[in-house]
Amino acid sequence: MTINKPIFLYSLFLFSLLACILKAEDPKGLPTGAIAPQFNAMDQFGKAFDLEDQLKHGPVVLMFYRGHWCKYCNRQLEELSDSLAFIIEKGASVVTVTPEVMEFVDETSKKFKDSFRIISDLDMEIMNAYKVSFKVEKATNAKYKIWGIKLDEFNGENGANLPVPATYIINQDGTIRYVFFNENYKKRISVKTILMNL
Repeated sequence: MTINKPIFLYSLFLFSLLACILKAEDPKGLPTGAIAPQFNAMDQFGKAFDLEDQLKHGPVVLMFYRGHWCKYCNRQLEELSDSLAFIIEKGASVVTVTPEVMEFVDETSKKFKDSFRIISDLDMEIMNAYKVSFKVEKATNAKYKIWGIKLDEFNGENGANLPVPATYIINQDGTIRYVFFNENYKKRISVKTILMNL
């Protein structure tokens, strides 16, 4: 069998282009020194949160977490809750962002005694702005369902979309001072590292 060289090369080019496009959709995060995207949202208490306004009072630790069902998220949020006083002593505040609907945000908030503000990012505007969101693969989502993790229920309209559990420390001038971004959801920033970078 002979191979038509021009068609083969054209197909190879299209495949490479498609691979680049798909790779470009992977979450990349924002770099240190970038201007933090501003946003307004409602927290779990029904209070308005304005990042620009909050920065007038000190640096902001912005943390993304996957959901109430994630044991790694719960471990990280527990450490954050237990050590929150040390962050506040540094003049900073903490806000966390999740794709979950408010019902499950409330569950997380109560679990950690309403220690920090939680925002339900139902339109994924914040997650997309900070380049942390990604679509869970069908096979992975199917496994999640077997394990009782129903993303369509937990995330509402966000469906099977999750954030990389990244953390951004934002200066009062709106620039990003420090970034923790690791696509391995088991790897998390420690409170010690947060405090060292405040």
